[in-house]
Amino acid sequence: MTEQDSAPPQRGRAPESSPDSPELTPEERRSSVNPELLERHGLNSVQVGERQRLGLANVQPRTTSRSITEILRTHLLTLFNGIIFACALIIVLLGRWLDLLFAVAAVGNVVIGLGQEYGAKRKLDAIALLHQDHIRVLRDGMVVLIHREQIVLDDVVELRRGDQVPADGVVVSSSDLDLDESMLTGEARAVPKHRDDRLLSGTAVLAGTGRFVVTAVGPKAHAVQLAAQAKKYLKINSEIRRALERIAFWLSLALIPITAVVFNGQMQAHGGWAEAWASGEWQEGLVTAVSSVTAMIPAGLALMTTISFALAAVKLAHNHVLIQEQPAVEILARVDVVCLDKTGTLTDGTIAFHAASEMDEGGRAGPWRRAEELSSGELQPWQRILAHFGADEQANPTAAALKVPFRDVPGHHPAWRVQFSSMRRFSAVSFAETAGDLSGQWILGAPEVLREAEAVEGVDTSELLKHADAVSAQGLRTVVLAHAPNAAPPDSEETVPLRRGEQLPGPLRPVALLTFRENVRRDAASTLEYFREQDVGLRIISGDNPHTVSAVAREVGLPVQGEAVDAAQLGTDPETLRPLMAQHTVFGRVSPEQKAAMVQALQANGHVVAMTGDGINDALAVKRADLGIAMGSGAPATKAVSKLVLLDGRFARLPGVLAEGRKVIANAERLAHLFLTKTAFGVGLGLVFALMFWPFPFLPRQFSTVDFIIVGAPAFFLAMMPNPQRYRRGFLRRSALFALPPSVVVVVAVVTVSFFGRLFEDAAAQIQTASFITLALVGLWILNLVLRPLNAARIAVVTGLYLLLAAVLLLPISQQYHLFQLPEAELLAVAFVTSVLGCGAVELGHRVYTAAVDRPASL
Repeated sequence: MTEQDSAPPQRGRAPESSPDSPELTPEERRSSVNPELLERHGLNSVQVGERQRLGLANVQPRTTSRSITEILRTHLLTLFNGIIFACALIIVLLGRWLDLLFAVAAVGNVVIGLGQEYGAKRKLDAIALLHQDHIRVLRDGMVVLIHREQIVLDDVVELRRGDQVPADGVVVSSSDLDLDESMLTGEARAVPKHRDDRLLSGTAVLAGTGRFVVTAVGPKAHAVQLAAQAKKYLKINSEIRRALERIAFWLSLALIPITAVVFNGQMQAHGGWAEAWASGEWQEGLVTAVSSVTAMIPAGLALMTTISFALAAVKLAHNHVLIQEQPAVEILARVDVVCLDKTGTLTDGTIAFHAASEMDEGGRAGPWRRAEELSSGELQPWQRILAHFGADEQANPTAAALKVPFRDVPGHHPAWRVQFSSMRRFSAVSFAETAGDLSGQWILGAPEVLREAEAVEGVDTSELLKHADAVSAQGLRTVVLAHAPNAAPPDSEETVPLRRGEQLPGPLRPVALLTFRENVRRDAASTLEYFREQDVGLRIISGDNPHTVSAVAREVGLPVQGEAVDAAQLGTDPETLRPLMAQHTVFGRVSPEQKAAMVQALQANGHVVAMTGDGINDALAVKRADLGIAMGSGAPATKAVSKLVLLDGRFARLPGVLAEGRKVIANAERLAHLFLTKTAFGVGLGLVFALMFWPFPFLPRQFSTVDFIIVGAPAFFLAMMPNPQRYRRGFLRRSALFALPPSVVVVVAVVTVSFFGRLFEDAAAQIQTASFITLALVGLWILNLVLRPLNAARIAVVTGLYLLLAAVLLLPISQQYHLFQLPEAELLAVAFVTSVLGCGAVELGHRVYTAAVDRPASL
């Protein structure tokens, strides 16, 4: 809904400059708007339009995808592209246009990469915009819903419990408005806000309602500036990207001296610099040197990894999973502990009233009565009070469930009220003496709050708490209604702390114990079973009674390791929580700051932690986790700090998320095996032939083709294939160890063929053709190793590449283009025998590699 749809123009608009008038400064613009009229009616359509024209809308930076500038820089401005461009320039200047195939392939890779990632960016940004939370703003005298980015300077924004503050501003009205500013200050406590107080974007509403006037939007907003600083100084913890950066760094250092050696070696192979220059052979030497240098560059490795990340994000988005930061795709595979909030995760978030037990004067519970029994008897004052809590527009889900069984709302207006927050764990309302038997202060909250309050004489709250624990052990949520009949008058100074929710009234008398039931998700048991099969640890962390949490955990088939821990007596120091997090799986009565501390404790124990949540009380822990996962129906503040959002709120999406992450990181490792092997034997061939002063046995067009067959073409299939392999640390080490044995075999095999070609005094074209055959056959066997375990799809890929190799060698047009010449029988036999021996050596080396890599994992 937009402001144009909401209402007809209102009378009495503030004076507004015409579109042709000079632009005003923010101070001049605000002074031109009547403050009283602004608070009552908000901006009008003309004022909104002018601010949008002046660029004063709340445009937010995109984190779901990289910017176009970042995409272009990643794909174009690389050292490897610079070397390829320089080599291509040499070939162009020499007039050897047909040897530009390597440059055409590089340009094709860049174009494909740009197209794939830009397409993914458009899809992800569109999905992210579609699922933005709506903001309530006052415009033309009516509250309308708009997207966050449609907010403009001077808008009047309405806030409710669970909302994230979308922009900086100043409060103009407050009804018990409490904010959580821990995202900015790190201090987890409710901060009351009153008229003229300043609000900062990135904070979240814990309780109450209010309105504020926007004073800073977009890049000038506090939260956006903090995010920009964080991005400027902090790097995402990505093992894949760190490995690629290290490969690029060391290879960049090595390429400069190696290139010099290769160029000198090829000139010496053609008679030395002076003779080559005099005879014109220097041109052939430059061409073979270019072929040698381009063989060393793993040009497609970063490209294919980037495409894998982008396409994984798009695939997950189509499955209703929004990746808000692309590196989160990799973290998916590394997660080994998932922390779950019970409500909205194991349960579907819906709460239904179960039963009520009225207390006698001594605080002893009476018989349990269901909703139908309560409606049939005489109406009691406490039942009308419960109707008031249930009818409150700002009621939390538990209190809102009272609306169905308790419908007789009192006609008296309360003197004051305290909205529920997870920090104080209760809500309160006070009625004046004129309300008769409803007068006094009424508290609705967790039974544990009675420990902190003074009880009336003769009431033993310890027995009540034991009774509540016994009920909670059956999987029911328990809430107590208590009354302070002799409370201070509503307008006295004594009530100020109570109205702010800073302390409980007293003495309190328990009036009724209430139970609620949550509906367990049908798919929760199978999802948890999947995680256990994948060796992913599970921790249930909830603000509910530990007995209730434990009962729900058992209902979904989760073994409870040790006893359920009551966190009410625990602190917030991650160090003291470390042993508990290692020994127990279920935690109850956990405060928001304790949830975050528990995540830190698991991280300190060496785990990669995912945290799921939907409520505002989960936001801090979701932010602290390596992978924060929010439910699509959750609080806007929680979704804003998460890296991943389950748009439809289905917990069963998580196994698919984990599988996609594992596929990306496992396929990235396979790609690294392939490309690093090619780089290693490229460097080896370049150095050996340069130091032996032998001509490099490939023309650029020939090496570009064999590179496409054994690396380029299969890389596209590798990046997309399913791969259930579990994450293991040491990505770069394993890739380097894999690449070393086969690269040595390739160098020895090609040098052997060249040696015999020179020995038999065959023509250079025949030696090049025999070398091409040898490299292609051994390279395809290396690909065979990378693809294992083989299945029908992978066998089809390998078979297709063998057929492509046959076509390249046998088709006349290909022979003419590649300047192939059939080797003599002796050299052809050497090529095939060397290839077979080379494949056998590669197989043997791979078995040694497998044994060496797997041994530490099995200890």
